[in-house]
Amino acid sequence: MIDWLIANWIELAGFVTGAACVWLLVIRNIWTFPVGMVNYVFFAVLFVQSGLYADAGLQGVYFILASLGWYWWLRGGDDHQGVEVHEASPKVLIACGVAVIVIAALIQWVLHEYTDSTVAGWDALTTAMSLVAQFMLSRKWIANWWLWIAVDLIYIPLYIHKGLWLTAGLYAVFLAMCIAGLIEWQKARTDKPKAADSLT
Repeated sequence: MIDWLIANWIELAGFVTGAACVWLLVIRNIWTFPVGMVNYVFFAVLFVQSGLYADAGLQGVYFILASLGWYWWLRGGDDHQGVEVHEASPKVLIACGVAVIVIAALIQWVLHEYTDSTVAGWDALTTAMSLVAQFMLSRKWIANWWLWIAVDLIYIPLYIHKGLWLTAGLYAVFLAMCIAGLIEWQKARTDKPKAADSLT
């Protein structure tokens, strides 16, 4: 057991910090961002070791988006008192969908041209979806949970394919948490006065 912990401590640390990050997000606690930043470092190392290069690069972008999300949650919005949970407009959701397609196509081309990735298509798709979902959660758009649910349904078999069983298990936990987050955020939105959706 000790040998396994030593050999897999990075994956285990990613599991613990990842679970904590998502749970803090579900309950809309600002500490989700600093905990998430630590998680991204662990997963960047793990994914490089596993040949999931797009996912590894994604952690760096996550780090930047988490910094922005930290600021938006604290000082965003028209009154600079932090953004509130709200629905994104249909136009914004369409733009997010287009962004996923464009980013995925670009990443897949880069992976085919410059890496030895054996799962370039899936790696590119999950990376693109995750980037957009991370941006959406930074703005507290409820639809971020639907995208995370879809991503987790792809990630779980992908990580099993790569032999990352603990990480696959973590993403199964993430999936359950995402469903809980969707319900919690929808309830929080219903409990508040309806406000106009915006990108600010």
